[in-house]
Amino acid sequence: MLMPRTPAMRIVSPPGRNADADALAIMRPAHGAPAVQAEITAGLLAPSAAVSPKFFYDSLGSRLFEAICELPEYYPTRTEAAIFARYGSDIANAVGTGCTLIDLGAGNCAKAAALFPLLQPQQYVPVDISRDFLADAVRGLQQRFAEIGMLALGLDFSQGCALPDSVRHAQRLFFYPGSSIGNFGPEQAQRFLRGLRDSAGEDGGLLIGVDLAKDTAVLDAAYDDALGVTAAFNLNLLHHLNHLVGADFDVRHWLHRAFFNEQASRIEMHLEARHALTVRWQGGERHFGAGERIHTEYSYKYTRAGFVALLERAGFETARIWTDPAGWFAVIHARARDGA
Repeated sequence: MLMPRTPAMRIVSPPGRNADADALAIMRPAHGAPAVQAEITAGLLAPSAAVSPKFFYDSLGSRLFEAICELPEYYPTRTEAAIFARYGSDIANAVGTGCTLIDLGAGNCAKAAALFPLLQPQQYVPVDISRDFLADAVRGLQQRFAEIGMLALGLDFSQGCALPDSVRHAQRLFFYPGSSIGNFGPEQAQRFLRGLRDSAGEDGGLLIGVDLAKDTAVLDAAYDDALGVTAAFNLNLLHHLNHLVGADFDVRHWLHRAFFNEQASRIEMHLEARHALTVRWQGGERHFGAGERIHTEYSYKYTRAGFVALLERAGFETARIWTDPAGWFAVIHARARDGA
């Protein structure tokens, strides 16, 4: 769901900067709530109930995900960070300096901030659906890097990436770390990446983190940790739905389920009803039988060759790949292909 090109906007000027210059702008849709309610209702009433993983990220969900990233079982964050630490100079040489760094799913902005000394961006554009969480993160970041123009966009980019005119057109680099591309099915991923290529322009590119196929036991543990933090993250989605659509989900009546589907090469996350129950929300209700599930996330795992082929179909070329020694994770830079 894209935000309008001219949404309502709240401007907060960082100290020492003019609100008319590159400032902190949290973009808000003028008529977002009805569309959100319609999307959630359609998912809950589908033959197999499903809710988009973008709705994980209220303020508490964002903080729970930060906690997940610290878990011993959750390898993607530390493995990706190790790749950037080891190959940062090579990555910077491939990307170049002075880019417009567009950080998709920015969260606390820490991953992009670690690259600032290497990439020296002219403008930093963090994008995240959790607007309040993003605003807090960028206010702190602006104190540390006052020389970088920052425009924070609190919006849902999952259906496309039209950007406001205040985002520089030169050297757009879309930064999409953390393997979130796996939340899209392969065809959806190709469409999404094609949209990034179109928005990047002729001199733009993509720097993306991709989780690679590996042992099933490693994957299962990463999404169903011993402390139950991922379970809390998944269940918190129900609290967020209660807030968004006035639902009456009771988390005590649901279980977290996560497993690797080897045939489809994807992790699946679901919420499973402990017993028969009925859930009501504004404008709808649904009866769930005991053991019936709500699908909340897919996370597809790729081979290196498979993902490069996906990039090429989406209009990118000259992919360079950096991986950890075990080959569990990849960081890939690709340029927009001329005339694609």
